[in-house]
Amino acid sequence: MVVAGGPIQRPLAMMMRPITKTVRPDDSLLVVAQQLRDARVGAMLVADHGDYVGIVSEADLVRKAMASGAASDQVTVRSVMSAPLMTIDIAQSAHEASDVMAERGIRHLVITDEGRVVGMISVRDLLRYFKNWGTL
Repeated sequence: MVVAGGPIQRPLAMMMRPITKTVRPDDSLLVVAQQLRDARVGAMLVADHGDYVGIVSEADLVRKAMASGAASDQVTVRSVMSAPLMTIDIAQSAHEASDVMAERGIRHLVITDEGRVVGMISVRDLLRYFKNWGTL
């Protein structure tokens, strides 16, 4: 369906994945890699005492740990996670999310609603959206 003047703006709420699993700052990278594999996701939020303090992604594991020869069972999430979180409000458009990700060189973006973390989207989610609903 197309709205006069362009494609429908599908809300980020429809594209995001809710936060169901997190990792802790003191978890080993081996544990994180296993959780990413099992959840079939490319990144997880890092939670410490109920607060989201960062994000750890497959790219963090490869570029910041494995490439240096670090032992995955000895290195903690804290040493490779990206912080602070890059966020976008749930009311923003997919195009705005794409712009933020491109400007910051990130593949995952945290979605907030009134300042509260409610989900996450990935570059893959945006690609799927643009393929089906709109263009950049």
